[in-house]
Amino acid sequence: MSGRAEDRGNDLRSERTVDRRDTVGSHGASGSLGASGSCGTLVPHPSLPSPWAPAIDPDAASLRPWTEDPHPPVIWSVAGTDSGGGAGLSADTRAAAAMGVHLCPVVAAVTAQHSLGVSAVFPLDAAQIRAQLSALRQDLPPRVIKTGLLASAAAADALLAQVGDASLVVDPVLGATAGSASGSSGGSTGRVAFCDDALLDAYRHQLLPRAALITPNRREAERLLGVASGQHPVPELAAMLRGLGARAVCVTGGDDGSQVDGLAMDWLDSRLATGWIAMPRLVPRKGEPLHHHGSGCTFATAAAAALARGFAVPDAVILAKMLTWTALRDGHAAGAGSGPLRPDRRFVDDPRALPVMGFDDETSPDRATLTRWREVLSPTTRRSAPFAKGLYAITDRAERIAALAVSGHFEHVQLRVKRGDGADALTDDALRAAIREAVRDMAGRSATLWINDHWQLALDEGARAFHLGQEDWASLDATAREELQQRRSRHGVRLGLSSHSLWELCRARGVAPDYIACGPLWATTTKDMPWLPQGLAQLRWWSWMAGVPVVGIGGVLTDRQWRAGVAAGASAMCLVRAAEEMVERGRLG
Repeated sequence: MSGRAEDRGNDLRSERTVDRRDTVGSHGASGSLGASGSCGTLVPHPSLPSPWAPAIDPDAASLRPWTEDPHPPVIWSVAGTDSGGGAGLSADTRAAAAMGVHLCPVVAAVTAQHSLGVSAVFPLDAAQIRAQLSALRQDLPPRVIKTGLLASAAAADALLAQVGDASLVVDPVLGATAGSASGSSGGSTGRVAFCDDALLDAYRHQLLPRAALITPNRREAERLLGVASGQHPVPELAAMLRGLGARAVCVTGGDDGSQVDGLAMDWLDSRLATGWIAMPRLVPRKGEPLHHHGSGCTFATAAAAALARGFAVPDAVILAKMLTWTALRDGHAAGAGSGPLRPDRRFVDDPRALPVMGFDDETSPDRATLTRWREVLSPTTRRSAPFAKGLYAITDRAERIAALAVSGHFEHVQLRVKRGDGADALTDDALRAAIREAVRDMAGRSATLWINDHWQLALDEGARAFHLGQEDWASLDATAREELQQRRSRHGVRLGLSSHSLWELCRARGVAPDYIACGPLWATTTKDMPWLPQGLAQLRWWSWMAGVPVVGIGGVLTDRQWRAGVAAGASAMCLVRAAEEMVERGRLG
């Protein structure tokens, strides 16, 4: 909880730039300030079912900002005070306010510190901690509990007795090195004891097995595991921590000196998604200290708040990365040393704050991948291929391609043929024949032909634009991914990717596709999926944040729906059954 030099989104601070809305139009797919400016702060909503996620009207054009929630979710933070106001419960309170949740601060320890370091830590008596928790349990039961500086095993025991059915987010504050030149906390000499052997044992055997998410930096992960510094790469550390019982682990990397590629990268290991999460490594103004005091507290509290709002763990970590990065960017001086972060509710619709995410097999991203991530995260240096705005028809019948193309209604036409299984399985020859027919019928037409899934067969048949689901991209080995990326850069091959959640949006961004599909917008019976309907408000947020054209898909059956999707910022709207009906009507509505 002291000012450790970890950055849960980044370790460094940037010079202030112009107001974010001055540049966001060139970053967002819609290229217009109207998407956000017309309805205030844009917020996403959970993409998977959760008892804490209220039902969303998919026709609603916007959602209430989280900070205006009349009944905000309750979370507890069991942590320490910072007499300098930078980290600990001070940082937790600021992060919770930016997330629009109600935080109950439970004091586990009192520290004597300022911006230059910590001089003393005073663990509270277990009875005092139990009294705080018992009082809260009677009136303010939490959805999520976040821990920071516990300072004693007795604090862990008191907490675990009151966890109940709340989710637990553990930020393992294990120590602070004194007088660190990097800006980590500590007094002027020696070491300040934050965690003795008894508390370390409690972390390993009591807290981690109960945790929904833990958020150590690399040094903390190594100490929890009892391994030497640098003995294991970060992905292995995360897997080992999950082996101790934690359901999800995010090893933060803002303070990792080995990351010298201009990116601050955290490694997430969870049931739903695993991979690197990257943002630009921010730099301070010349001659100023690094205002990162409380970055770890901010990250963990933001993740806990997002979980309390019903977001799945990977999405909660994405939101925590966004909040921490913007708060670090806007951090300020308070004293002679490292100042605190400054969280602001507007982080949630700042496109510059949206990270990229890798896939689980990209444990050591190659130079080409890192370069692509940096380009995606620096939109002023990126040049995207033109993408025609309009309607996007999807059919599984190659013989219908020509009719859809000549109707004049569609700028994009996709052939989506599935292989099937058993007696219905299609052979490669049958797939080739269907693709060959589609390519032939689209020759010389202005609409773009996209082939779903079968990109290698389609390349052989002359197709030059492909759509892949994320599971299809994930199933490709590194060689196949590199081949497709090389085809794109050298031969103009185009690629679209699906996304259904915040983390899938960030993964799609990392591939730098020509468009990202957002869906399902409305409930659909054409595909069995676990995802909640995204709705127009989510589509609006996607279109504002993605940095590439966004295509809306799923349950679009009427002219009213696709027109509403375009108004929400989508560059194209997909029609499946409705496409054939439109051709039969011979008009747009």
